[in-house]
Amino acid sequence: MDRRFSLFSLLCLFFVVAIAATSHVVEDPVQVLMTSDKVLENVISEESEDPEHLIRQVVDGTENLNDPRLGAEHHFELFKRRFGKSYKSKEEHDHRFNVFKANLRRARRHQSLDPSATHGVTQFSDLTPYEFRRDFLGLRSRLRLPSDANKAPILPTDELPTDFDWRDHGAVAPVKNQGSCGSCWSFSSTGALEGANFLATGKLVSLSEQQLVDCDHECDPEEPRSCDSGCNGGLMNSAFEYTLKAGGLMREEDYPYKGTDRGTCKFDKSRIAASVANFSVVSLDEDQIAANLVKNGPLAVAINAVFMQTYVGGVSCPYICSKRQDHGVLLVGYGAAGYAPIRMKEKPYWIIKNSWGENWGENGFYKICRGRNICGVDSMVSTVAAVQTSSQLSVESEF
Repeated sequence: MDRRFSLFSLLCLFFVVAIAATSHVVEDPVQVLMTSDKVLENVISEESEDPEHLIRQVVDGTENLNDPRLGAEHHFELFKRRFGKSYKSKEEHDHRFNVFKANLRRARRHQSLDPSATHGVTQFSDLTPYEFRRDFLGLRSRLRLPSDANKAPILPTDELPTDFDWRDHGAVAPVKNQGSCGSCWSFSSTGALEGANFLATGKLVSLSEQQLVDCDHECDPEEPRSCDSGCNGGLMNSAFEYTLKAGGLMREEDYPYKGTDRGTCKFDKSRIAASVANFSVVSLDEDQIAANLVKNGPLAVAINAVFMQTYVGGVSCPYICSKRQDHGVLLVGYGAAGYAPIRMKEKPYWIIKNSWGENWGENGFYKICRGRNICGVDSMVSTVAAVQTSSQLSVESEF
């Protein structure tokens, strides 16, 4: 069968299913994704003698973790070796192996729903979706932007650069790793303030996430019981509010990250390295998001991370993705065109800095397409401005 015709038939069938699925009332919005996901998996299985070819992550440039000629046991051994995985008992090992096999199938489904990216084996391939959400996300689902939040002013957009990346201008610190602690919100917050502080002082200083994890218990003014809560989640705007009230954040080297919220607050106001002048919410308009990014530095954003557990590289542009955000990340740039072969055209994209270490994604970064609020990436965007403190006058750039 002609490959182009096969792909065209697959896409046509997908859109028919998606329209049919969304024409009914669905209590759980994820159900639409699961329905389309299953149909696409069946179609691909019928079209290819070996559907595992869709999972194509290459490990260390020599051994393919998803080589279809190798069995699941061999894939699992390569996975354990690469990511240093070990288990306490045979029962735990066997359980993780079964989860790993399920995630191979899940990566294949993600590949069919998100063909412009590459999905495969990651360091999270032995975790269930629940474990992944619990330990590596952390945006509080009950928290939301206050209705009276400051709105960012409308900026001119007619002279925006075609491509822009704050990494090229020195405003982005190296990728960090939150570990198995739901503290993504703190990394998103520090990343935005690090960039704003760079614009205010010309110096890039890595700031302390652990201070936010230990000391920030700021609550949503509209939901007093929904507060920033260390490894149990938080919200970036609440972190900015805490930082504004506390006077600022310390340097990471003075208050290093531990990946746990069991310690006590060790904030030392005499060692503040960066302070918040103000923060505001950016509109849903993508040109305004781009304009604020270029003018004000990296932006704190929230996203739905369902496709990120299996993401390996490329521009992620899934056909269907919930806009219910569960992960805090940092928007550092954008590109005009990332080629998507199955869509037969270039796709503009956002560049996202994540907090899962450099071994995840594209050296710790994620590309997601622009244009229609994919996975809710445009729905909760905040910008922060920094002020210069007296202690900053003697601080030299760390990088």
